[in-house]
Amino acid sequence: MTLALLKGQLDSANPPAHNAVDKWHVFRDISEARTLLGLGDRALAILHALLSFYPEQQLGECGRLVVFPSNAQLSIRAHGIAGSTLRRHLAALVDAGIVIRKDSPNGKRFARKDSRGAIEQAYGFSLAPLLTRAEEFAQLAQRVATERQRLRVLRERFSLARRDVAKLMSAAIAAETPGGWQALEQHYSNIASKVGRVASADELTAAVHGLEELRVQVVKLLEIHLNSQVLSANDRQNERHIENPESESIYESEEAVETTHEEESTHRSSPTEIRPTTFPLSFVLRACPDIAMYGQGGVISSWRDLISAAVVVRSMLGVSPSAYQEASEAMGPENAAIVMACILERAGHINTAGGYLRDLTAKARRGVFSVGPMLSALVTTRCEGQHRPGSGSGESKPAGGEAIRSSAAGSTADRSRAGRRQRA
Repeated sequence: MTLALLKGQLDSANPPAHNAVDKWHVFRDISEARTLLGLGDRALAILHALLSFYPEQQLGECGRLVVFPSNAQLSIRAHGIAGSTLRRHLAALVDAGIVIRKDSPNGKRFARKDSRGAIEQAYGFSLAPLLTRAEEFAQLAQRVATERQRLRVLRERFSLARRDVAKLMSAAIAAETPGGWQALEQHYSNIASKVGRVASADELTAAVHGLEELRVQVVKLLEIHLNSQVLSANDRQNERHIENPESESIYESEEAVETTHEEESTHRSSPTEIRPTTFPLSFVLRACPDIAMYGQGGVISSWRDLISAAVVVRSMLGVSPSAYQEASEAMGPENAAIVMACILERAGHINTAGGYLRDLTAKARRGVFSVGPMLSALVTTRCEGQHRPGSGSGESKPAGGEAIRSSAAGSTADRSRAGRRQRA
């Protein structure tokens, strides 16, 4: 007996007036908060057995809150717990302030009754703390439930962060992106290995913060690599492209188409070489105006905007990332974006956008495909639709889809006719 235990028993011995609680509700709260109370499963089983000896459902001030079962009876209702284990966990319940011993002069548990059979005095275990501390037990149970929910959210954040970083690093390594990926992988493994199956909230919080910082670092490396690719492609384009901003005639663009055809014939020996586009961005947007609505703010003002919009269109049309990546490698990022814009224009006449893009990619690798005829076909179809009587908004005819397909086949005769029209 300690002074703290004595004080707790004195405070719990006198339940508040006009108060009653459901004994099983209190037991459920104690079970929820058992770790904070320092109780094990066996102690809870014994407490359950003690409560079963109390005849009423409610623990109230009017009832006698003392139960007096023998150890043998308690062992039976506690599913056969051994005597030594029973005594040890009864002491744990007393130390936790869940029950209070009320010993008789001879140390036995019994009840003395009057002539009418009513209990005058009982010796055993008092359940008064369950009544007086019911609100405290409820608060402890709520605290445990809140901590469990916080732990669940942290574990979900950890799983998502770990998955995102692993996917980003795998994609970067597969694409042979420059960077110290071996050191980053080791750092990732060190963070993930510190979190076991049973991790505390502090461990999970530290791991989540570490993974989020690592993710920011990986994304920055990937952005630097992608920006360098776009800038490199733009530099190649600027070296070879001469644009007259005062003239946007179809015939000048057709001349660019013929020039592209000549360059393709020159470089036919290396068909997989990435060829930069030689078309003005304004001409591309004139042939494919629908792509503009997928740009940032509904505006496309640069090749980078067009490439970003093409990525959005790629996802919308169901084209796989691998198919678009192969097209970018075979045609160049600008030409691949132009092809996606053309496919968007004729989406209603193309059954499978992904398969169509892969077919064009294969032709580009063989050196028999150019985006010039596709753009010219779309511009011609749009102009014909605008000048035809009765055409409303100038939408492209269904025949334009066939024009794209024939031009995608890389027909040399079509490109030659375009050149002759320009020279004429």
